[in-house]
Amino acid sequence: MKTLVVGGAGTIGRRLVPALRSRGHDVVVAGRTSGDVHVELVSHASIVAMYREVGAVDSVVSIAAHGLLDEFGTLTADALYENMRAKFFGQADLVLTGQHHCADGASFTLTSGVFADQAWPHVTGGGVISGSLHSFVLSAAIELPRDMRINVVSPTMVGDSAEVFSEHFPGIRPVPMDELVGHYLRCVESDDTGRIIRAYG
Repeated sequence: MKTLVVGGAGTIGRRLVPALRSRGHDVVVAGRTSGDVHVELVSHASIVAMYREVGAVDSVVSIAAHGLLDEFGTLTADALYENMRAKFFGQADLVLTGQHHCADGASFTLTSGVFADQAWPHVTGGGVISGSLHSFVLSAAIELPRDMRINVVSPTMVGDSAEVFSEHFPGIRPVPMDELVGHYLRCVESDDTGRIIRAYG
């Protein structure tokens, strides 16, 4: 199975890519400045070019973009849109464009986050992005052509980066990386579609 991992050089990718390869997947890593192929999720033309370079794949996993922290008192609609460009619109474009390039029965696995379900200071953008991704996946699951599938993994703070982010999110329990990687593997290898996998530790 040929699997495209967008953001495969990041925290999750460093554990997920070897796990996929150990299970026989032919993995292509995409990133802004690293990997086998380069892609900018804020650029539709870049996403099209990536798919054309890689060719038909059997699965796409997106673990690339992150929402930024914000201050609600000074947050503007323009800033909110800018925050959403890669994390929401970029991931949506991976699917909307990918449906025309990927193999029959291909799967898409996107990444959202806990703030879709848990309010927290300074993450209005993150909550809006993740909630939008959940709704997008539910709709896409019933409309994708050629038996394609789509799911979204919604992690809390990731165990391998807990030390970096714990000061911003005190009291949030991290999800162990092995557990999180298992969720992505299931999305790629099972027949599931339209699932929101809440990996909240």
